[in-house]
Amino acid sequence: MRKNTGHLFASVLIFVALAAQAEIKITTDHKSNDEATSSFKFTKVPSPARKDAATGKKFTVIEGERDENGGDVDKLTDGKLPQEQDEPAENFFFNAGTTGGRLGLDLEKLIEIKEINVYSWHPNTRGPQVFKVYGADGKAESFKAEPKGSDPEKNGWKLIASVDTRDKSGENGGQYASSISDSEGSLGKYRYLLFDVSRTEAEDDFGNTFYSEIDVIDKSASADATSGTSAGEGTKETVEIQGGKYIATIDTTDAPYLTAWAQTNVVPMVKEWYPRLVAMFPSKDYEAPKTFSITFIDGMRGVANTGGTRIRCAGSWFRSNLKGEALGAVFHEVIHVVQQYGAARRANPDAPRRSRAPGWLTEGIPDYVRWYKFEPQLHGADITRRNFARAKYDGSYRITANFLNWTSEKYDKELATKLNAAIREARYSEDLWKEYTGHTVQELDSEWRKELETKLGLQTDGGAEAGAKDKK
Repeated sequence: MRKNTGHLFASVLIFVALAAQAEIKITTDHKSNDEATSSFKFTKVPSPARKDAATGKKFTVIEGERDENGGDVDKLTDGKLPQEQDEPAENFFFNAGTTGGRLGLDLEKLIEIKEINVYSWHPNTRGPQVFKVYGADGKAESFKAEPKGSDPEKNGWKLIASVDTRDKSGENGGQYASSISDSEGSLGKYRYLLFDVSRTEAEDDFGNTFYSEIDVIDKSASADATSGTSAGEGTKETVEIQGGKYIATIDTTDAPYLTAWAQTNVVPMVKEWYPRLVAMFPSKDYEAPKTFSITFIDGMRGVANTGGTRIRCAGSWFRSNLKGEALGAVFHEVIHVVQQYGAARRANPDAPRRSRAPGWLTEGIPDYVRWYKFEPQLHGADITRRNFARAKYDGSYRITANFLNWTSEKYDKELATKLNAAIREARYSEDLWKEYTGHTVQELDSEWRKELETKLGLQTDGGAEAGAKDKK
């Protein structure tokens, strides 16, 4: 009996062809309101990358309008993430009451795209994602870069995927991630991407998603170009200062929401100012620490503290003060690293207790440098009618900083340097004030207060009471 091998052969070919056919894969992940954190860590989808093919590229609003309560389109590609679940200014979303819109992205060159990852976060119906994404190389005759009110596929675009992360149970709050990839490892070569965004519900005006970040991963990018640099993950960065003469370690692994801020602000600060502070505060046979660390700790109470060469910063306080005193607070602690007053106790264990560092100077010297050298424009150590009642030379921190600045300007511009050296060498005493300025510290205090009274318009014989009353 003759076997029909032709049909069998054809079937095998069809099977092989089907097996070889690429398949778009859409992976979604979700964290409830209770589970979501600013780290944007998911089980099935990678965390947002700090740098990808879309970084620095700008989206264009093709259809629809940006909600003015939200951030601009650059929020989608800046590598920064919202820190709270309802933070409009750190997300892009379309106008309330509208049905969504279209966003175009020009990657500026043809890229073989490995995957597209989209992230969003909101406690309610603005959390889920509903969109279609199209790609184009821009070469088709029918191509329109901004297809308004028309079918993109008739204008030179190819539909890549349709995404809908809404929960059928109706629980739509939290953090969402969607990842679009291909079984063959490439979605195709595109220069342009188009996101056709729909609202998540029409029952009220609040169905337009809070989009936090959109990543486009280039297939040709090296693995380490994106791995380990998640915008939602902390880092432990080694910073070389003066060509490696000094090394600072800046650790945000426990407070990833501060990573971008630390890299943008703390890194350049320590590079510039650590050598300057070392030069500002010399003493006999003293060598400043070659290495030190700055660690941001989530859940830590207070603001910051320094032990030896280790600076510890309270993550939540810094997150709340990024636009205020955060950087100056780190700067203050860096000065403590340079001070190294503990070295005096170790080198001179038999030195009289009175020669050790007075607490008011230990804190006053860093605040003097901070408020009068590092960020004088903030006037953080000014004495006003409101706080005049507390004006005393040993008031510590800002108060002592003001006193030191006044004394330095009037009597000895190197005063802080000399006092620091004396403390570090375990030879401090109040007699040094008379040696350096010609006056006792109490005499200086009295003169300083009288000048403040005159400057603030307070009566000389009742300035303290006037300040106290004003404070109440």
